[in-house]
Amino acid sequence: MQNFLTVGLLAIGVFLSLPQGVIAETTVQHGTSLTGTLKYEKGYYHLDYVNPSAPKGGYVKQYSIGSFDSLNPFILKGTSAASIGLVFETLMKQPEDELSAMYGLIAETIEFPDDYSWAVFNLRPEARWHDGAPITADDVVFTFDLLTTKGHPFYRAYYANVETVEAESSKRVKFTFKGDLNRELPHIVGQLTVLPKAYFDNADFSKTTLEPIMGSGPYRVLEVNAPHSITYQRVKNYWGQDLPINKGQYNFDRIRVDYYMDQTVALEAFKAGEYDFRRENSARRWATGYDSSALSQGDIRKEEIRHELPTGMQAFVFNTRRPIFNDRRVRNAIGHAFDFEWSNKTLFYGQYDRTNSYFSNSELAARGLPSVQEVAYLEPFRSLLPSEVFDQEYKAPKSDGSGSDRRLLRRAKTLLQDAGWIIRDNRLIHSETLRQMEIEFLLNSPDFERIVQPFARNLERLGIFTNIRTVDTAQYQNRVDGFDFDIVVATFPQSDSPGNEQRDYWGSVAADTLGGRNLIGVKDEVVDTLIDRIIYAPDRESLVAASRALDRVLLWRHYVVPQFHSRTFRVAYWKRFGRPEITPKYGIGFFSWWIDSDLESEISRSKGN
Repeated sequence: MQNFLTVGLLAIGVFLSLPQGVIAETTVQHGTSLTGTLKYEKGYYHLDYVNPSAPKGGYVKQYSIGSFDSLNPFILKGTSAASIGLVFETLMKQPEDELSAMYGLIAETIEFPDDYSWAVFNLRPEARWHDGAPITADDVVFTFDLLTTKGHPFYRAYYANVETVEAESSKRVKFTFKGDLNRELPHIVGQLTVLPKAYFDNADFSKTTLEPIMGSGPYRVLEVNAPHSITYQRVKNYWGQDLPINKGQYNFDRIRVDYYMDQTVALEAFKAGEYDFRRENSARRWATGYDSSALSQGDIRKEEIRHELPTGMQAFVFNTRRPIFNDRRVRNAIGHAFDFEWSNKTLFYGQYDRTNSYFSNSELAARGLPSVQEVAYLEPFRSLLPSEVFDQEYKAPKSDGSGSDRRLLRRAKTLLQDAGWIIRDNRLIHSETLRQMEIEFLLNSPDFERIVQPFARNLERLGIFTNIRTVDTAQYQNRVDGFDFDIVVATFPQSDSPGNEQRDYWGSVAADTLGGRNLIGVKDEVVDTLIDRIIYAPDRESLVAASRALDRVLLWRHYVVPQFHSRTFRVAYWKRFGRPEITPKYGIGFFSWWIDSDLESEISRSKGN
């Protein structure tokens, strides 16, 4: 079998004896790559998109929406504080200019055999907790056991193929895997956030807390003013500050995050200089909301940064646990009532593209008709699948842009009639139960109301009673965690190398896991099989084919109404920052920025400070 991870890598070959005389080659390296090559060779000095001599210092203010009540981001309970991840470190870390690659952080090197049956992480001797104590293999073992038994349900699904974790020495920890070949497992366990065993001798992990948890990252919690703000302070003697993966980053001395109840208030606060950096997700606000004296004077900068990230799927998501959504014809009909073309022209200023894939903006997206290899994956389930999977390319319904395309609404009406729904007294009722179809859109931000309202009007033209309910962040999260909704807006992000996370998105087991990400409630043996094809794909060609096959099945099941995506990051910031010459292809690289003292003085003079 091809050693997919070691092709083209700088590696040291070691041989271990296996049962029945089998010899397996073991790779020892400074990083892992799911594509077969690493951009940064052993001994690299720093990432390309940083300034290794960036000055340290300064105070940065950011923002978040809603509120928080916990500093524990690892459990289902509570709403954790924004940016709390800055306090903690992982075994390995992914750069923003390389997809599907990770480099040593807490772990200096990783070892794994060519059958991917285990992975060993050799921890850096200099890795320290904030109190100065060393990070040990026992901490890693403790963390894994803690997260998979008491942590958020996500961890149990994500690490399902890990059989055992053992400390072979104080700085060497081994993960042994179970199941078939999975080229991604060494990479997955490398993402493990490590927690301090000693700290939890006197702390209850299962409860929310506003007491800072001991970390090992570049920042520690300085001040908590829940639910309004949190401030982080750079750790001056941070053990990892000179590592190649970190050099030139984490330059701000303090970072404060202030919370606002909605985006309208937050934007006005930004224009008034209450915080420094903002990433904009609303096309309307981007087009019309930033006009101010600060912008016209050049104190605020607006910038669109092109990226190459897979954009995944953002969509209106049906909860198929609700009986009315059991029939894919009903789901398809509802999708015909969303007029993207009108919305893009009228609401979004033409800034978006329609999403037609769960793996959009990547080679994993289904296109044209299925390839020979895709058909090989799909053919055993032909009788269980819509015929369109085999003979049509999926395209979301395209309207005339009028906002009420009669052709699409007639098609929706026909689909509903085929599913047993009829119009009576301008109400859509089921021909057997005589109950009217009622749908609630559950939202956690007023921003989306203007997008849902025209959609709802088209649904009402079909006789569907529609309610739009916007609730606060905590209530929204509780309802979504308990699958207590009809339709929500959700995003399913994708990487260039999908794997175990697909089980959490659409695996049958995850459908019954409260707090999990299978919001749709997918329970489908075809989907489960294709997920395994992705996870255990022996090479890139197989991975692409399996991903495209899964994409086709999910699309033609009409589990969601696809929305839209953009291939740029829209950012606005006060002119206080210095930036590296290079911007990473897959991110903004904000933590490689720094406070420019000259620009800082200009801003202070402009504000009259």
